Amino acid sequence: MQDTLSVTFSALAHPTRRAMLARLRQGEATVSQLAEPFLGTMTLPGVTKHLKVLEKAGLVTKGRDAQWRPCTLNAQPLRDVNAWMDAYRAHMEASLDRLGEFLKTTSPPTPSDDDRC
Repeated sequence: MQDTLSVTFSALAHPTRRAMLARLRQGEATVSQLAEPFLGTMTLPGVTKHLKVLEKAGLVTKGRDAQWRPCTLNAQPLRDVNAWMDAYRAHMEASLDRLGEFLKTTSPPTPSDDDRC
């Protein structure tokens, strides 16, 4: 069984799924509304497969309202990704700070007025 972080990253790996999540940031949408921008390049079953990947990752929740299937964004898996990345972000920032301090000690002297030709 894959860990939830791997499932989330896998779901985020495809631009169609990221576009669907971007649409859901604006609010609830039906499957048809989510599919509309992609129907020229993919079939409705193809769109549905992408939605199932997002559901499996816990990024989308699909409800039922009579004949409608409203989808909503669940941001918790994205919060988990952000928390995981924060540790690496802190490490990178510390490394860049150390590099900046090192470069200050090794930078060439600035030319003075006497050094000009």
